[in-house]
Amino acid sequence: MTIATRRAQARALFDAGVAAADPVAATTRALVQSPVPATLIIAVGKAARGMAQAAMAACPNVPCLIVTNDENAAPLAGAQVMAAGHPVPDERGARAADMVIAALEGVGAGDHVLVLVSGGGSALLPAPVQGVSLADKAAMNNLLLASGADIMQMNLVRQQLSRLKGGGLLRIAAPASVTALILSDVMGDDLRAVASGPTAAPLGTKAQACNILQSFDIWEKCPRSVRDHLSGVDTATDIPRADNHLIGANPISLRAMAALVPDAHVIADPIEGDVAAAARVICDAAAPGITLWGGETTVHLRGTGRGGRNQELALRIALEARARGWTAGWVCLQGGTDGRDGPTDAAGGLVDSGTLGRIDNVAALLANNDSYAALEQAGDLLITGATGTNVADLGVLIRP
Repeated sequence: MTIATRRAQARALFDAGVAAADPVAATTRALVQSPVPATLIIAVGKAARGMAQAAMAACPNVPCLIVTNDENAAPLAGAQVMAAGHPVPDERGARAADMVIAALEGVGAGDHVLVLVSGGGSALLPAPVQGVSLADKAAMNNLLLASGADIMQMNLVRQQLSRLKGGGLLRIAAPASVTALILSDVMGDDLRAVASGPTAAPLGTKAQACNILQSFDIWEKCPRSVRDHLSGVDTATDIPRADNHLIGANPISLRAMAALVPDAHVIADPIEGDVAAAARVICDAAAPGITLWGGETTVHLRGTGRGGRNQELALRIALEARARGWTAGWVCLQGGTDGRDGPTDAAGGLVDSGTLGRIDNVAALLANNDSYAALEQAGDLLITGATGTNVADLGVLIRP
């Protein structure tokens, strides 16, 4: 089998994983199994438009507000589609959040709100608490993204700075009934963390948020308004009840990939943590044949380059393979299921045994967090375009 054939096979497996998280199909199945008498539909996240399309077919003539990222913000008849900034919140997201809050404040005891939640919703729907500006919240997002904190830690902090996150949406919608269909991009599928849990209890307290920021040595870099708010007294954590349903997740997509190659080795535990350590874990597990995994790693930003966790992980796997003296002919794909890795147009990287030979000074590029430039030089960027879904990251390694 040639490298070109293996690269095509890796891409086909990744595409199967993305297809298994199709938001239209997942939402349709959920509403067929458990119909919802919706009087208002709120959809937020990278998969919001697809989920809303299915919900509107099941609940015709119901008002629908959609907040999603630019790549997925195509018009949808009968719905109001709003694009917002991701991964850093912007004014468009703040205006969209105001419109969502106004719609929720207009429902009553006889109403039923159908909330469609997917990854990315945390940044897309910023509604800062009183005293914290949008600029301060955007600054916090940048600090968190560069800190090396994992998604649970970041979302715990974000919840404490938002009127909608950590069950805030439920408080605003009360006393209306709320059903949420959730497409998870979080390892372990803790619904409190997906889009920072608008229909779930908060992950923690202000004090815990302070501890996280201090542990990553960014507390003093936080805006004063944020430090003042997090240093205050915690509010009650009780929230109204919601009927939450998980309809798509990383393990589901991983199983769909594995179904295509029954003899593949599937890494059981999600691949998480620092990308350098993650590369070693993957290569330790990868015997000859096909190895599959899912997860969501972190990158500690030290340089000024462009890239993302998937691009950097792909390069670090190439470095590990070379250090281990692997036989020529191996191929590895590492990609984000949303089609966008960091602030770039790439989903990740598709590398092989010849990748490093096509890059000038890969060590310097990685030291500057410039994985995009390195993979672009090698011709190994994974470009998929926006997929309309988001269930974290998937990986494929094929060894002869």
